[in-house]
This record gives sequence, structure tokens and C-alpha cells, in this order.
Amino acid sequence: MQVVLLQDVKTLGKAGDVVKANDGYARNFLIPKKMAVEANAANLAKLKQQKAYEAKVAAEELAAARALSASISGKTINMKVKAGEGGKLFGAIASKELAQEVEKQLGVAVDKKKIVLPDPIKTLGEHPVSVKLHKDVTAAIKVNVTAE
Repeated sequence: MQVVLLQDVKTLGKAGDVVKANDGYARNFLIPKKMAVEANAANLAKLKQQKAYEAKVAAEELAAARALSASISGKTINMKVKAGEGGKLFGAIASKELAQEVEKQLGVAVDKKKIVLPDPIKTLGEHPVSVKLHKDVTAAIKVNVTAE
């Protein structure tokens, strides 16, 4: 029996897949537990419409991420922090502080989880930082750290 999966099923596939399942398994388990529906014309049309909508939304998100990347790429964030001798900072600059400064200086709200920072910044100077805006779009900014 052909079924359209509504949820991920470990042994069959992911949500939205049209798969062939044993009749008993489909009728007695998948369909009653709302994990799948029978693959008839109406359900296949609904699936096709849903996938088209998801593709449209994904394209819009990608376009928005690219526009945001173009607006912030190459910009420099200036941060003044307390530093000791030898250019070492008292403490460190983590992604949380960077996200706050990006929002304050560039006017763009960026989630701290999207800032790719291998290690916290602990020295004065200019540091390259990448911001992952989308799975395919990454913006590169510079952080200029100076002493107070």
C-alpha cells in the first residue's frame, strides 16, 4: 500500500515521503496513529501543494539572508574594553557581547548562536568573525578591539 508519511518513521522515511508499506502495518499502525495517510489523488495533491509552499518560503528566507549578508559583510564593529599590559583583555569577548554590539552599531538583530567564534576574543586588535545567517549564507565582519 502506498502511503504519504506525515511524520518521520524510523524504518520507512521522512515526513512528506511517499513510500510503500505493508497493508497491515499501514492500516493498523501508521494511519491510526496519524503517522501517515493513504496515497490517493487528494492527499498527493495536498502534498504537492505543501511542498511548493515550503519551497517558496525557503527561497524567500534565502533571499532575505543574502540581502542581510550583503548589508553587513565587510563592516567593522568597534569595541572598547579594559585591557592589561601586552594587549590582553580582562575577561574575554564572547558571542553574546558581539551580538549585542552588532545590534547596537549596525541595527541588525543577530542571534548569538549564529555568530561563529571558535574561541572567545582575548586580545586587542582586529579579529575576523563570521555570521551564519542561513545554511548557505555566511557574512564576514571584523571586530576591532581597543583598550578603554
